[in-house]
Amino acid sequence: MSSSRFLSFLRPDIRAMEPYTPIVPFEVLSKRLGRRPEDIIKLDANENPYGPSPLVRERLAAFPYYHIYPDPQQEALRAALVDYVGVPMDNILPGHGADELIDLLCRMLLEPGDVVINAPPTFGMYEFDAAVNMGRVVHVWRGGDFQVDVAGIARAVEEENARGQGRVKLLFLTSPNNPDGSLLRDEDLDALLALPVIVVVDEAYVEFSGRASLAPRVLEADNLIVLRTFSKWAGIAGLRLGYGIFPAWIMPHLWRFKQPYNVNVAATVAGLAALEDRAYYARTTAAIIAERDRLYEALGRFPFLRPYPSHANFVLCRVEGVDAWQLKLWLEGEGILVRYFRKPGLENCIRVSAGKPEHTDALLAALEKFAAREGVSP
Repeated sequence: MSSSRFLSFLRPDIRAMEPYTPIVPFEVLSKRLGRRPEDIIKLDANENPYGPSPLVRERLAAFPYYHIYPDPQQEALRAALVDYVGVPMDNILPGHGADELIDLLCRMLLEPGDVVINAPPTFGMYEFDAAVNMGRVVHVWRGGDFQVDVAGIARAVEEENARGQGRVKLLFLTSPNNPDGSLLRDEDLDALLALPVIVVVDEAYVEFSGRASLAPRVLEADNLIVLRTFSKWAGIAGLRLGYGIFPAWIMPHLWRFKQPYNVNVAATVAGLAALEDRAYYARTTAAIIAERDRLYEALGRFPFLRPYPSHANFVLCRVEGVDAWQLKLWLEGEGILVRYFRKPGLENCIRVSAGKPEHTDALLAALEKFAAREGVSP
């Protein structure tokens, strides 16, 4: 029986919205490319190529209580995060990835027509979650150096509030920014915190930045929220574990509003072990940073690539003189996956995640072959 008569039950904006485009996992890629997973070099999703530490794997294998519901307060994990983040546990809320916390903020704060300020090019989930939760997204585009337009954001806040069609409530920023790896300047954050808007800084890649987290500033500014994740540095993206550092005024409402068992037991076990095994992760993080820097230098030698300096675990390249989509397909044919962009501000771009040294070697060899085929060798 057709269920099309029930389509009218859906919100009109949901029927019309564009889907978010996720990156697919190894098992899907293996079938699509006709290659074994171990023969695919996956540099398209900023995942940690070293994966979780041996201690994390050991603790996951030994944990005896997967049949018991998790602690809804996540007290052990929050206590362990105090030393890592440098804020009291009363200001920390774990989530099913930082993505859940982005959605949670939008659902808690947005009424229909309320405004979310977005600063593209940037991570796509801010716009997606705002739309899902009936918010109105106002874009204030970054400059050519990917720095935020502070004056433009201030104007947008003033104009939208004056229009009276919905309050400006949230401003999402990423530092280091995805997809280019630039950092939010301290003076820009100071200016933005002076605005009547909640500023959410997503620090998914901060462990690769060489910069201290902004988390302690949450204790001083009641309109600052900082989001962090275990996906990148701890190599457990598949387990979905993130956390937010929130001002005290919002915490009671978050506890009431979130799903009781939002963080699963396996993610908690892995997160606790990762925080315990920081010596291992210091080594792998240093290796990824070194490979990122090597990538930036090596990619810049190809005349058709213009890489941007990055403080994250990836390098964004503008492709010049050749088609970026054809380059992506060529690399895919060699078993190497990179992220392709065809968006405003990211026209004809690719983004390459930092892998292991052997991954970089294979990528550079494939690029040499492509350059020779195109007659544009360095």
